[in-house]
Amino acid sequence: MAFGDILEQVGSTGRFQVVHVTLLCAPILMMASHNLLQNFVAAVPPHFCRAPKNSSVAHLDPQVALLLTVPLDSAGKPSKCQRYSVPQWHLLAGNGTSVEAGGTVSSTLDPLSADLQGCEEGWEYDRTEMSSTIISEWNLVCSSRSLKQMGQSIYMGGVLVGAVVFGGLSDRFGRRILLLISYLLMAVGGTCAAFSPTFHLFCFFRFLCGMALSGLVLNSFSLIVEWIPTHVRTVVGTGSGYCYTMGQLILAGMAYFIRDWRWLTLAVSLPYYIAFLYSWWFLESSRWLILNGKSEEAVKNLRTVARINGRRAEGEKINTELLQESMKKEMSCSQGTHSALDLLRTPAMRTITISLCFVWFATSFAYYGLSMDLQKFGVDIYLIQVIFGAVDIPAKVVITVSMSMIGRRPSQSAAIILAGFMILANLLVPYDMQVVRTTLAVLGKGCLAASFSCCYLYSGELFPTIIRQNGMGWVSMMARLGAMVAPLILIPGEALAWLPGLIYGGVPILAGGVALFLPETLAMPLPDTIQDAEERSLSEKSSKSLKKGDIVLKEANNSLLKETV
Repeated sequence: MAFGDILEQVGSTGRFQVVHVTLLCAPILMMASHNLLQNFVAAVPPHFCRAPKNSSVAHLDPQVALLLTVPLDSAGKPSKCQRYSVPQWHLLAGNGTSVEAGGTVSSTLDPLSADLQGCEEGWEYDRTEMSSTIISEWNLVCSSRSLKQMGQSIYMGGVLVGAVVFGGLSDRFGRRILLLISYLLMAVGGTCAAFSPTFHLFCFFRFLCGMALSGLVLNSFSLIVEWIPTHVRTVVGTGSGYCYTMGQLILAGMAYFIRDWRWLTLAVSLPYYIAFLYSWWFLESSRWLILNGKSEEAVKNLRTVARINGRRAEGEKINTELLQESMKKEMSCSQGTHSALDLLRTPAMRTITISLCFVWFATSFAYYGLSMDLQKFGVDIYLIQVIFGAVDIPAKVVITVSMSMIGRRPSQSAAIILAGFMILANLLVPYDMQVVRTTLAVLGKGCLAASFSCCYLYSGELFPTIIRQNGMGWVSMMARLGAMVAPLILIPGEALAWLPGLIYGGVPILAGGVALFLPETLAMPLPDTIQDAEERSLSEKSSKSLKKGDIVLKEANNSLLKETV
């Protein structure tokens, strides 16, 4: 595959690549902020029914008024969804309740014997931790509490749709223009979501943000990997993954200082206006240009890279005739139109596509099952967000070393299987041992982050250039499907508490076994055509057959030697 030689001629790791990768990675820092924004903008504050208007308890101490109007639940806390139909003044009687010094209230009376009703006047929210969330803004509690999860599912639905739309369009129209559109869509969608007057409009604009996120991920990764050489692909790919990790820590810091959901949403969206402005500097992938019959533009871009890297003379030697001659094979194989059907047309592509779909689905399914409801851990949500983000740092170091030393396939399989076992281990730990349970969850999340890091790099190396975006879009769509399904698994958990954990842990283990069917790509050049992918698969099978034959021959020789002796 000759493009690697051409890239070396103009400089494969020069000033252009450093600036190019840096500018592409910068917006990824805020990508985690949108992906995990739900943890903060949809946090559920403590709440209880508001007392009737013009009520006679309005002048009382708030704790006394709460006792008179709201019953206690089974845990001894004020009910979130019920109140007394009328104030229960008898609770102030000496045999039931006493108002102690400082205004505190004690009760020995069973309040459930009184007539109860729903929160007809709305709810009072504890705004100590957060001044405003979408929960308190639109009262998404009690009978409307399922709308919280609906909001996140709609966002993930946008990510799923974006994976299909942007994946196919970028293979047809190029990576650069779709990336510019994604930046603008994320900026505008996030800004509109921050000023949404209704929950329905908020969900609509979050859906657009989800679509933009898919376009951002797919095209950023392709523009990175298609402008760098094979020998630095692992390090650069993992480095871009660290930007997402740092983004999780940035989100925790921003959410800690910005306690209003509207300002927080706006704060994580504004940087994309800056990204949109400077992204006009980006160069389209010359790989894509050559394979789509735009050799003159490819030559222009390569000469620009050569000039930036201080190799103007070498760049001037490149012309359309040289490109067409050196990549004659790849260009002849890429003629005609290509679609998502090409992902399943040949044996090798079927194996790659189906296996990667399962791996991406399982990784995302378990990842968002752990990450999207931080309040369930009973720990400060800002602290747990920092811990969940920080664990990615050592996890990605380990997976980077593993991918470089032992290969992509065993690293991918081991990471996702280990994550599954961590989740299953949590089923054996008593619920009151929160520290142990949280530790296992953090370790599992670290393994899933490592699996994601491997997924992006491995998939980009497996899919050929002419359908890379279609392939990345398809597997990304499966990942978003996993993220959408993950919250639904909690529903049967109300009857069988152990079932969600079993599913969250079992699916990754199965996916780890499926990953073993993928071909290895360590130190191999990127495939440009479907034929390249098929030849690589056949070469690996032949190599395995030869090794197996050598083993059989060796065993036969040993057996013959023993018989002779």
